[in-house]
Formats: sequence, C-alpha cells, structure tokens
Amino acid sequence: MKNKRVRSWLFYDWGNSAFATTIMAAILPVFYYDVAAQGLPENTAASYWGYSQSLAVLLVAVMSPILGAISDYSAAKKQFLRFFAFMGMIASVLLAFVGEGDYLFASILLIVGTIGFSGGNVFYDAFLPEIAEEDNIDSISTRGFAYGYIGGGLLLAINVLMLLKHDWFGMPDQAVASRVSFATVGLWWFVFSIPLFRNVQEEKKHQQQRSQSYAMIGFKRVASTFRDLKQYRQLLVFLLAFWLYNDGVSTIIKMATIYGKDIGIDTNSLITALLITQFIGIPSTFFFGWLAGKITPKRALLISLYTYVAIVILGFFMVSALHFYLLAICVGLVQGGAQALSRSIYGRMVPGDRHAEFFGFYGISSKFAAVFGPFLFGIVGQLTGSSRFGIFSLLLFFIAGIALLQMVNIDKGIEEANKQTNDDLKVEVH
Repeated sequence: MKNKRVRSWLFYDWGNSAFATTIMAAILPVFYYDVAAQGLPENTAASYWGYSQSLAVLLVAVMSPILGAISDYSAAKKQFLRFFAFMGMIASVLLAFVGEGDYLFASILLIVGTIGFSGGNVFYDAFLPEIAEEDNIDSISTRGFAYGYIGGGLLLAINVLMLLKHDWFGMPDQAVASRVSFATVGLWWFVFSIPLFRNVQEEKKHQQQRSQSYAMIGFKRVASTFRDLKQYRQLLVFLLAFWLYNDGVSTIIKMATIYGKDIGIDTNSLITALLITQFIGIPSTFFFGWLAGKITPKRALLISLYTYVAIVILGFFMVSALHFYLLAICVGLVQGGAQALSRSIYGRMVPGDRHAEFFGFYGISSKFAAVFGPFLFGIVGQLTGSSRFGIFSLLLFFIAGIALLQMVNIDKGIEEANKQTNDDLKVEVH
C-alpha cells in the first residue's frame, strides 16, 4: 500500500512537468511570437513575453508564503492541490483557443497556468513527509524529479513530432499542431494526477487554531527568517549570490526560445534543441554531483556559472540553428548541476533545527528574485530595439553572482550554523 501511494505521488510530477516543458519553455513561446503577438512591432513580442513571465513569477512569489501557511495550518492540502492543479490544467486547454493577435489572452492564460502549476507544487511537496519514511525521503524526492524529467520530456517529444510531422496527425499546419499540444498538456496533467487524487490520503489532523490570517502568518514567517539571517553571514552572502545568478539561469530557461525566434532561428530547430536540453540535463546533473565530490561543490558550481557567462556571450552573437543547438547542449550540461549544487551548498549552511523554515525562505525568496531577469530582458530589448541586448544584459546577474560566491566560505558557514544550533539547544535546556 505504501509503494502504491509513493508511485501515485511520483506520477503527479510526471504529469505536471509537461506544463514546464511544452508551455513555459518550448512550444508556447514560439506560438506566442508567431501567432498570438502577430501584428505587434518588431521585438515587442519578446518583450511582452518577458513582462508576462515576470508578472507570473511575482504573483507566485507573493502567494507562496500564504499557501505555505495554509499547507501547515489547514487540514485540506489535497483540496487545495486539486484546486490549483485544475487551474493549471484548464489554462493549458484554453490556450488551444488563442488566435492571431490574442497576445493579451495568451499572457493571461500563461499567468493563470503558472499560478496553478506553482501553487499546486506547494501542496504536492507538503505530501512528501507523509508518503515517505525518514530513511528514504531523499531517494523518493529524487525519484520525483526524475519522473518529472521523463514525463515532461516524453510529452514534449510527442508534441515536437506533431509539429514536425503535423500531416501525419491530420493537422493542416504547425499553428494547429501547437494548439493541440497545449490541450494535450492539460489532459496529460489530468490523467497522471488521478492516481494521487485516488490513492494518497491526507493524514487525519485537526485544523490548527490561529488568531491571524494566513497571509499575516505567512509573511511574518518570511520576515522573521530574513531578520535571523544576520546571524549567518556566510549564508547571507551565498543567498545574495544565489538570487543574482539564479535569476540569470531562470531567465535563460524562460526566454531562450522566444529570443531564438526573434533573431530568426526556425521553429523546428528551436523546439528540437530544447528537447535535447531536457534529456542531456538528466545525466549531467548526476555528473556535477560526482564532480562536486572531486573538486568541492563551490568550484563545481563556479564552473557551471562560468559556462553560463560563455552561453550569454555566445548567445549575443548567435546567428544560426547550429549555434542554437550548441548553446542548448551547453545549457543542458550545466542547468541541473547549477540548481542542484546551489541547493546542497545552501543546505550545508542551514542550522540543523530549522531546515523547513530556511528552505521555505529559500524557495520564496528565489521566486521574488526571479522577477527581475525577464523584466530586464524585456525592457532592454524594447529600449534598444534588439533582443540581443536583452540577453546580453543577463551578464550583470552572472558576474555579480560569481563575485559574491567567490566571497563565500562554506566551512565557516557550516561553523556558524552549528554554533547557532548549539546556542539554541543551550537556551532550551536552561
């Protein structure tokens, strides 16, 4: 029975990751540029896409502390998960009805879908301690990421085939194939959510008493953690570095396709390259875990960030589909490693008795930071009349992030965390 619950939980990640691959990263950006934003001035489509991404991330960031408080205090995680999941599924299906010039409608659906995707993940993650034992929680969590990579990549591969060979599926052109692919995301997400909704039951508990609203509780938690960061200087410097370079990383993920479209790379090459990125990322993430054991996590992370600097510079000069393929491979090689090593370095410097609190802050604060990259891309591209300068502006995030990361002493950060944990224990004893 326990294994059945675990598999059911894993398959939700298999299903909802299709939203991240097909809609956020691959097919919708091209469709937005070619169809939804048809009639807009040159370069404006890429800028509007950047603004839509920024607004979506901002709304998710504002909601995250509130949703976290609901998850902790309510006895209704499953109902909230179902609500946000259906929000994302419905938004995905409705994208099939976006027509020429409907960029505002497409932006609204992207924002609503992103809220459903991210909001649902808050409650999905909260089920992990309930379906896993203490000795296998790490392995189950890792398997969840793997299922997401495979499920999201598999549907993307099917959708890419639909675009490249739309006549095989009885579709007249790629625009129709794109619309159908959006609907398949909603259906795929729904089908693979059924096991979780049927087989994973929430632990019986009474709703906790509270004297304040969920919003007040959530934001007070964030403010309290932020105030406490001054006791962990190395952790604070690392977080500042992470906010900067991770904003660059997340912006490249969100803007790569529409940037390639804007500089003239054909649709088939763009989407095929992103599919390559998806599957290269799986073994490359494991490689960076091995590399960190050989040369230290900080050095391995710096290698990935220096690679991103090269990616941005080369992206500025990119002119052909071959260039885009090469950059997609480079991104696939370092994307998962940068994210995984950032999380593990942060975890080393977090006080042992406050993991949940500090990792909650880590997730929320990174969402707030990720607002600025797409916005900077959009505004620079619009002011200069070229999205090449928009992508080049991301160098600011990587250079500043690398400079701060160089200042972090991880061993000292671990000492600071242990000292504070021991001090807290002494206070509790006395």
